[in-house]
Amino acid sequence: MDQQPTALDPYGRDIPGECARLRAAGDVVAVTLPGGIPAYAITRHDHLHDLMLDDRVSKDPRRHWALWDQALTRPAWRWVLGWIGPQNMLNTYGRDHTRLRKPLQTTFTARRIEALRPPVSAIIERLLAPLTVLPAGATADLRAVLAYPLPMEVISQLFGVPADRRPQLAGLVTRIMDTTATDEQAAETVAMIDTVVSALIDHKRKLPGDDLTSALIAVLETDDGRLTPDELRDTILLTYGAGFETTVHLIANAAHLLLTHRGVLRRLLAGEISWERVLAEVLRLRPSIASLPLRYAVEAMTLSGVTIPAGAAILTTIAAANRDPERYGPDTDEFNPERPRDPRSHLAFGVGVHHCLGRALALMEAEMALRALFQHFPGIRLAHDPEPGHVPSFIANGPATLHATLSAPPIPANITGKVLTFGGQDHPAMKELRDYVLYAYDGGRTEGDSVRTIALNTRRSNGSTYKILAEAGVPLRSRGGTMRSPSARAQRHPRAS
Repeated sequence: MDQQPTALDPYGRDIPGECARLRAAGDVVAVTLPGGIPAYAITRHDHLHDLMLDDRVSKDPRRHWALWDQALTRPAWRWVLGWIGPQNMLNTYGRDHTRLRKPLQTTFTARRIEALRPPVSAIIERLLAPLTVLPAGATADLRAVLAYPLPMEVISQLFGVPADRRPQLAGLVTRIMDTTATDEQAAETVAMIDTVVSALIDHKRKLPGDDLTSALIAVLETDDGRLTPDELRDTILLTYGAGFETTVHLIANAAHLLLTHRGVLRRLLAGEISWERVLAEVLRLRPSIASLPLRYAVEAMTLSGVTIPAGAAILTTIAAANRDPERYGPDTDEFNPERPRDPRSHLAFGVGVHHCLGRALALMEAEMALRALFQHFPGIRLAHDPEPGHVPSFIANGPATLHATLSAPPIPANITGKVLTFGGQDHPAMKELRDYVLYAYDGGRTEGDSVRTIALNTRRSNGSTYKILAEAGVPLRSRGGTMRSPSARAQRHPRAS
């Protein structure tokens, strides 16, 4: 590589910032993945879209990656074998890809996905039921109680995975996603692919059922040449993992963005914005997979003046392309489902022959889960840091936890109408009120915000006086900023509906 390569952060601690730096470096950027694996990152939306459709780009490392043999022998590269080593449709090219994809295409049809709506609804209600009896002001980790268990149970039922085998299989997927593992941990993960998935196959051979695992076993045993034993194992791993972990991040990312953009949430629940547009914007801004390893140049190709040699690895940098300002405008880093350039052109589900088969299922699960969450808990709000910690991965893209206060206790009667002056130090009422969303009145303006945020903002302007008027379910905000209202409206003690 002629460029000085950019080393990607294996922890994924600042994926948006890293994407911006890559775009600033060029349309095609030399990078190194954990362990020093060299690759090229494509940072522009249209370039990556076209490259994903280009027959000169392969996904088969055995045939087209010049460094495949080194990946098999270098300990520091072992982690990538969890991604490119399995022999499934993710890592094949041409006829092999078509052969491996075909057995799954009849499973993820629109009719079959729609038929899953009642059981998915039942799972969601069962997961939320324990939360509805918690006391007012209680908090919960939305990732742990909803975003994680829902897709795991749905995909486990599709594959007929018994309850006692689910933690181990789901744990294997999480290990593969972790790009911070030591060489020894990565080697253990690669070995687990065979033991964990093969054990499930042996179990389903003894106890077949009406599930996808049993159907794939039947393809192996009755359709000579369609699947080898290794391909069967690796196809189950791919489909289970893709149908589980990515949906976890979609639900968690959507919940976080909606809870930090209450105006969008209010318009969504009022039917003024469609769920389709909102979830598309979530996937554009925070795709569940930030960067997917790997693709390979079948022949030398030049893009934006940079020549990618034959046999070189290419990183599918979805997060960078999805924030391309040339595609989505100067506000590309903002969450705006109503942006002029349709967010549904995002690349989170792939394009062409490698587009995601489980797209409709993931979107259905996310919409149903979030609808139910906001219906059960209309006063829900984030409980802690508005920017939660990231999962340890430059590939997976989502919060490690997502704590929320499910409902606020009634506002104390002695607070309504009280005049609070915030200056250079915290007002005594801040601790008591920090979890409330309030209307605050100051000089003819009403703001919907938390007392903590108001105090922090006004502290910079030598203090201001706010009269606490009433509790609100959501902040009163417009897309352009704080919504201004005449003082007479403020004096009527408005309440959010």
